[in-house]
Amino acid sequence: MSRQPIRLAIIEAAAELERAGVPSARVDAELLAAHLLGVERGRLGLVPLVDPSVIDEYRTLVARRAERIPLQYITGSTAMGSISLEVGPGVFVPRPETELLLAWALAQLEASGLRAPVVLDLCTGTGALALAIAHARPDAVVHAVELQPQALAWARRNADRRRDAGDTPITLVQGDVTDRSLLTELEGGVDLVVSNPPYIPEGAVLDPEVADHDPYTALFGGADGLSVIKPMINNIARWLRIGGAVGVEHDDTNGSQVAELFRARRVFDQVVEHPDLAGRPRFVVAHRVATDVEAAR
Repeated sequence: MSRQPIRLAIIEAAAELERAGVPSARVDAELLAAHLLGVERGRLGLVPLVDPSVIDEYRTLVARRAERIPLQYITGSTAMGSISLEVGPGVFVPRPETELLLAWALAQLEASGLRAPVVLDLCTGTGALALAIAHARPDAVVHAVELQPQALAWARRNADRRRDAGDTPITLVQGDVTDRSLLTELEGGVDLVVSNPPYIPEGAVLDPEVADHDPYTALFGGADGLSVIKPMINNIARWLRIGGAVGVEHDDTNGSQVAELFRARRVFDQVVEHPDLAGRPRFVVAHRVATDVEAAR
């Protein structure tokens, strides 16, 4: 049987995904084709014809995406910064919005001028932020905390892959970021804290890719979306050194509340709300300052 044009299959796939309600149907159709063919999406035009068996396999992948299975579960990977991460059932799929928090974190480290900065990633999930920072800053000493065993297994897998690729190893810890006894050895010694915690208010209406596949515990932060963030701030205050900085991602409905939680603590100042590319509140940053007692020492 003669070879067939992949372009026509992509057009058909995009139409099928659009009928299924998939956002960015054409983009997903092209990404699935690129994944199957082992090329970058922008180079699909260099593979005009494929065997009929490839078309059949492609249609199988498209059918799975039409069932609203996350694209990243199908391809088995996602990106954060300049690294790729393995993802699958049992772990939260990092979102593009978190790239903004990563960019802020790297800029903060650069501006600080610190060598071998100590970084702490809370609710690390796949290890995305921790591993992307370790890749960009080989001198950094990076710790990452995750509570859920399945997610921690994905983080360990990704950490092993990045270590084998030559990146500086990170330290993974299983623990509850709201536990006052967690990581007491890091008290007053962390230069930068980053976190993408569970923050969606319970009852929020979510796309099937999220509601049916992302772990519940990685999504929801109580009725107001702040049940993890509120107690976590107390721990952040004791981990950060004076002069250290923190960035916490949050739901777009509670940016001002998160900022106020930091402002309510006298150990934080320079509290700034950051929007995402769509202009929605996305993460809050703050800096650790000395209390009167600490300043008097």
